[in-house]
Amino acid sequence: MGLCLVQSRALLGLEAPAVTVEVHLTNGLPSFTLVGLAEVEVKEARERVRSAIQNSGLEFPHNKRITVNLAPADLPKDSGRFDLPIALGILAASGQIDTERLAGHEFAGELSLSGALRPVRGALAMSLALHTLQVRTRLVLPPGSAEEAALVPGAQVFCAQHLLDVVQQFLPLSEGAAEPSDGWSQLTTTTLPATAHYADLADVKGQAAAKRALEIAAAGGHSLLLVGPPGSGKSMLAQRFAGLLPPMTVDEALQSAAIASLGGSFALERWATRPTCSPHHTASAVALVGGGSPPRPGEISLAHFGVLFLDELPEFPRAALEALREPLETGHITISRAARRAQFPARFQMIAAMNPCPCGYLGSRQQACRCSPDQVLRYQSKLSGPLIDRIDLHIEVPALPADDLLHAPAGESTQAIRSRSSAARQRAMDRQGMTNQALQGQDIDQHVALDAAAAKFLNLTAARLGWSARGIHRALKVARTIADLDGAASTQVAHVAEAMQYRRALRATA
Repeated sequence: MGLCLVQSRALLGLEAPAVTVEVHLTNGLPSFTLVGLAEVEVKEARERVRSAIQNSGLEFPHNKRITVNLAPADLPKDSGRFDLPIALGILAASGQIDTERLAGHEFAGELSLSGALRPVRGALAMSLALHTLQVRTRLVLPPGSAEEAALVPGAQVFCAQHLLDVVQQFLPLSEGAAEPSDGWSQLTTTTLPATAHYADLADVKGQAAAKRALEIAAAGGHSLLLVGPPGSGKSMLAQRFAGLLPPMTVDEALQSAAIASLGGSFALERWATRPTCSPHHTASAVALVGGGSPPRPGEISLAHFGVLFLDELPEFPRAALEALREPLETGHITISRAARRAQFPARFQMIAAMNPCPCGYLGSRQQACRCSPDQVLRYQSKLSGPLIDRIDLHIEVPALPADDLLHAPAGESTQAIRSRSSAARQRAMDRQGMTNQALQGQDIDQHVALDAAAAKFLNLTAARLGWSARGIHRALKVARTIADLDGAASTQVAHVAEAMQYRRALRATA
């Protein structure tokens, strides 16, 4: 009888701070007390643990005063991930398993009332954090969570299906070696092969200008705004954009999967597939950027290394759209609360779509617009200048005539366009170690390589149009991407002229 320490991990953003589950059994009035800034679902572990131990045929110390402390006390703990370490601590403190043999292991898992182990969210994030911190430990996890954690190179992961499978591995040595169990296995850390499947851009007929803009966006990592009437193909184009991006590296796939694991949405069949997140336009600012207590990732983090598609852009709440301004620049989001501060990566490519006016038919040849100029201006003014300034490419997507839609041949395939955009992106990576969109400050002057005629043309046109400094820099980055697609060493007038066509103000669609 006495004190036992079992190691586990909490989740705070993509970090996995260590949590020591301290279990103390003592004589006194029978009770089961759980302390350590635990949320409601953690406190409910008392009932789950008691039933799981009893239904597994083990002895629960009913006649003892049980105190469980989750240290450190100022770190919030949530979810049922501490059920398994609490149960093992009680069994070790009561002498049913060997306390010393628990050293070098970390446990996480939710217990059912029968003692079966259920998966927990964030297993991959926990394993990735241990790998980043270079912590060598053996992770014991339930089925479904163990397979996620084993994707991290070098991770030592054991899968247990039932509480008894875990107990059998940590019996006192005096009782003999543990017998092999079908419910206990060590998983190999073999990375899954990439099996990414995307919809083909050949499904979209016509729209050559929009496809060109998608190719430029994929090559340089640029954000894109599609403006056109209803049914012109904006959503089809956006939903096929992820297929134009280069295949994910192992590190990118691990980071993307770890964030999805935090949100409980990761599936092994989507390994190394770039995510496309498309929140509804009623989504709040917290839903987009993340939040809550403890902080959870939002849509922009779930789209990390993928695509964030915002359809009906002006219909989103103003606060939600304005919250996107900083992540578009920095590639991460910091969630600050009174007690905790968490940072999530958010390096996504934003593809937005909108109608040019409330009725949607401004400038359409098929149907007349019913909106007054004031209504059009009010509708487009829902998007602030600073947000529009941060979108590199603006392209009009007109409605196709019925004859073109029915008889036009299939367009160029995703694979063909991806080969060109990936080659252009690789040129930029070889030259500067980052995509053109990520260039900042002196790197723009150094790597854009603007020739004299192009510099003069840009200077005159930008002054005439009244562009901001950010708008000029955005146009320079797009021009550099167009030059990379052409295989040119310097950025020329033709590249700048095409880039400036993608910086038109929205009211130019009238």
